[in-house]
Amino acid sequence: MTIDRVLAAIALAVCVVLLVRLAVGARWRARGDAALRRVLRAIRGMALSVRHRREAARAAEEAIKRARDHGGEWDGNVYKPKSFRKPRKLH
Repeated sequence: MTIDRVLAAIALAVCVVLLVRLAVGARWRARGDAALRRVLRAIRGMALSVRHRREAARAAEEAIKRARDHGGEWDGNVYKPKSFRKPRKLH
């Protein structure tokens, strides 16, 4: 199946949906529109959830890297820094 056939099938499906939407009454149209909004909102929520998980994982990796770079000890999953003071910058 080529891309032009896929695009033609998508265009045909959209046209059929719009034609059916015109043929049904106002109540059914409103219900269909509400259902479509719910589906789109759910899809958007899933996409945002994936993005937030990726950002959280990246932030966690950065925090772990910073902890490793500053020196200290790990006791299981607890990090114990050698000092809580920031290192002095030498000029």
